[in-house]
Amino acid sequence: MTAPGDLLQALFLRLKSDASLSALLGGAGLLEQATDNAAFPYVTCGQTSAFDWNTGADNNDDQLVTLHVWSKAHGDDETLAIMNAIKARLADAALVIGPRGETRLSLEFTEARYDEDLLVHHGLLRFRALTQESA
Repeated sequence: MTAPGDLLQALFLRLKSDASLSALLGGAGLLEQATDNAAFPYVTCGQTSAFDWNTGADNNDDQLVTLHVWSKAHGDDETLAIMNAIKARLADAALVIGPRGETRLSLEFTEARYDEDLLVHHGLLRFRALTQESA
């Protein structure tokens, strides 16, 4: 079983090791949770769900992870560039998390929009993480 916290830690480590993404974010732009004084742009982790598609029960072998991109730049170019860097780094990636086996990531959903209430560009990326035990 791959715990959601272990998966998030592995995702963030993989993203932090990407120089092009770090350049787009200006350094410390990967946050588990945003603070009131977080510098834009930044990426946060949203909802993580672990479940069994057949039974609806908890199943940490099949998880959905949502990453949020936040930008105050004029236009959506910055948001889309950050989203593309994340997709390039994570889509179809294979992670080894603990002794169980390999966790494969697949991109399930993306969306970029302007949030008029918050006056920010908001990007969403949802990944499915499926862990298969080693033989």
